[in-house]
This record gives sequence, structure tokens and C-alpha cells, in this order.
Amino acid sequence: MFLTKNSKSPYFQVVYFVNGKRTTISTKTANQEKAELFLKNFNPSITIKQSELVQQTKVKSNFISISDFKNEYLEFVHTTKSQSYLRSINLSFKMFEEYLGNIPIQSITSLQIDKFVTFTFGRTKRGAHLYFRTLKAAFTKAVAWNYIKENPFKNIKFPRIPKSHPVFISVAEFQIILSQTNEEILKQLFIAAFNTGMRLGELTNMKWSWIDFQKSLISIKCSADFSTKSKKERIIPINAALRATLMKLKQSKHYKPEGYVFTNSIGIKLNDDFVSKKFKKSVRLTGLKDSIHFHTLRHSFASMLVQKGVSLYVVKELLGHEDLSTTQIYSHLNNENLIEAVNLI
Repeated sequence: MFLTKNSKSPYFQVVYFVNGKRTTISTKTANQEKAELFLKNFNPSITIKQSELVQQTKVKSNFISISDFKNEYLEFVHTTKSQSYLRSINLSFKMFEEYLGNIPIQSITSLQIDKFVTFTFGRTKRGAHLYFRTLKAAFTKAVAWNYIKENPFKNIKFPRIPKSHPVFISVAEFQIILSQTNEEILKQLFIAAFNTGMRLGELTNMKWSWIDFQKSLISIKCSADFSTKSKKERIIPINAALRATLMKLKQSKHYKPEGYVFTNSIGIKLNDDFVSKKFKKSVRLTGLKDSIHFHTLRHSFASMLVQKGVSLYVVKELLGHEDLSTTQIYSHLNNENLIEAVNLI
């Protein structure tokens, strides 16, 4: 070991060797006497152990528990996802943590996930599918954040779920639901949903700037505050029923050219949960089937189009589906095409 000094630092450096490799450490002083005292008391073996301890601490600090990762993930997505999806994230992580314990996500294996899927599938098939796809999306972000090298959900094959037809309502049933809705702004929002097939989050975030009355079009736009489910913008035509509703809203005292279309009595945009619960309350007052939810309005819009002979490709674009297979859940409704096909035999 010996002292040295170079132009890169005003301080004396101690030169020593670790496994034949030349190593230096600063004495943190430009005074030679103090530097020589540092050299006299310097013990390379202690420094090496401290370095190893620091390295181990760094490795440990990269580990993150399921609970901590959930909180970090929620903080990341809370501005871009709906309240409904945020609840799905919380529920999925809650079930996952209850099954595995609050272990580091780096230690999770495919076998553990396979067992988790089997366990939850045995209790609730659709619930298990919700947990699976929500957690898979979250762990994709864990890979992007370098917490893990590969998504442990990636190679897990989820069991098949029998497909059921979506619930939809007729125009007459929709009118009955409106008759049990007291708040005028909610009636107007329900009418918009029934006539556009827009998702709840798209409606509550819709601004007047999205609407072109001259061309009778709504342009669903993404921004820093809101993004569609597919992250893509799309256009929906305005029919006569919706146009009358929007014109009435435009004459409201709460109308602001750059503001939200659907707001409460003090001009604040409506909350998704509030709208969803109010719709369900109206449905229950009618005595109609309890399987009707706000999303049923979107299904009903699509169902009416298909029953009137509109191409599934057109319906796909109006709904903003990324894949035609998603839209094909409505294909069974075009009975006339089925009848014509069979009559060709």
C-alpha cells in the first residue's frame, strides 16, 4: 500500500490491491501528515467487508413485497384508470396476498400462480379471470420497472370459461328505467349511453369540445387527464334523440364551452361510482331483472345495431374494440342472417 496524488483530486489517495486488482480510496485530506496517518490506520480487509455489505443491502433494497408493489402500481395508474378498475386492482391484489402472503414479488413462481388460479377458479370462475388478467397487467409493469426479469403470469394458461350472451334491454325497458330516474342530468347521461354505446368513464369525462354539432359527431379524445380503454380516439355519430338531449344541456346555466358535458348542480363533473349506483337504483325500482347494470346500456346499443343488420366491423369501430372477437359476442343476434343462410340449403 502507498500514498499517491493526481490531478483528478486535491486529496491523497491510498493505493492497495484486492485479488491482484489495483484499487484506490481517498484519504479525504490534502495534508500529507494526515494522509500518512490515514494510511497507517487503513485496513483493506475491513473496507472490502463494508463494500460487500453495501452491495448486499443494495440487492435487498431491490426486493419489493406484494403489498408495496400494489401501492406503487395504484399510484402510477390512478389518474388513467376508472374507479371500477382501481377497485379490481385492489381486490385482485388482496386475494393474491391472502393466498401467498406478503412475500417479495421476486420470489413468486409460476407454480404458485397456477395453484392460485386453480384455487380461485374453484370458488368463482369470473372472479378468478378478473384477478388473473388484472395481476398479469400489473406484473407486466413490474418487468418494465426492473423489479423482475419476466412476468410470472406470462406462461400460465387460464382455464376456459363458458361464454354467456351479454345482457341488453329494449327501448321500452329503457324508457321504464328513465321513468324511475328523478335527476334530469342522470336521465340525459343515460340517454347518451344508450344512443352511443360509450363507456361510463368516457361519458363522465366528455367535454363540449368533443362535440361537433355541425357535423353531428362526437370525437372521444385522450388527454393528460383521461384516456380511453384502448388508448385510441374514435368518432361516434350523433342521432336525433341524442342531439335533442345535448342541445337541451347546452342551454343549461352550467354550460361552459371548454367544460364537461355532464356535471352536478355546482358544475363539477359526475363521479363514475355515483352514476353507476344511481342507475342500479333506478333499475331496482322498475322491478326489471337484477342483472341489468350501467354497462348494459353499451351492450344494448351494440345489440340494436346488430339486430338492424349493421356490420360487426362497423359496431367494432363504434364501440372502440381492439379485436373483432370482442364484438362477435353480439353475432348471435342477427337471426335474419342465420335464417337466410339455412334457407340456402
